[in-house]
Formats: sequence, structure tokens, C-alpha cells
Amino acid sequence: MQCIFVAILQILTFRDMPSTQIDYLPILMQAGLAIGFVVATIIGSSFLGPKRHSKNKDKNFECGIESVGNARIPFSVKYFLVAILFVLFDVEVIFLYPWAVNFKELGIDGMIKMVIFMLLLLVGFFYIIKKKALEWE
Repeated sequence: MQCIFVAILQILTFRDMPSTQIDYLPILMQAGLAIGFVVATIIGSSFLGPKRHSKNKDKNFECGIESVGNARIPFSVKYFLVAILFVLFDVEVIFLYPWAVNFKELGIDGMIKMVIFMLLLLVGFFYIIKKKALEWE
């Protein structure tokens, strides 16, 4: 264990390396620590956790209710379409925050670009309303 710390100290004190490469060492150390902790926790829980199997415990259930029928029934495409549209418009709203923060610095040019952006969003929104993509049947 002490050899690892000595090696890390030698790497940290080694100054011939370009500064861009040595700057990544703390990030790599933190990532290694995080991955090691996750792996150790998963392996440790499999060894330390109780192993009581029974017919009743091994049954599949969802929210405390017994499963009825086949779990592989197809969903309506409308469900996925609404989910994709939600993500699309949610991501588009994210672009409004940097614009609002830098509103004064962007000036009239930024305002014109944002008006065009919002008009394109409205055209898309009216299109999906016209196609009745948000209506459930």
C-alpha cells in the first residue's frame, strides 16, 4: 500500500511532464476511486447479504401486485411519440437559459436570433397539434 502512495507522489512531483497531462491526474484518481468503491460495494454485498431463496420470494411482482398475463405486450406508438416530443421541447427550453443570462451582451442580434428560434419552435408545436400527436385515443 505504501508503494502506491510513493508512486503517486513521484508522479505528482515529476515536473517534466506537460502541464496539460499532469492536470488530469486528480480526475483519473477520483474516477478510479469511484469505480473501485462501486465494484467493492457490489462484490461485498453479494458476499455479506442474506441468501434466502424460496418460491414465494423468487416470484416476479410489480409494486406489490402479482403479474397477470404476458409482460411483453406492445405499447402504443403514441406513448413513445409523446415521450420523444416532451424530451425535444424540454431540451429546446434549455437553450433559453443561456440566452436569458446573456441577454444584454447579445444585443439586438441575439434578440433576432432568439425570435427566429422561438418562431421555429412555435411552427413545430402547431404542426404536432395539427397532426393530433398529443391526443390520446
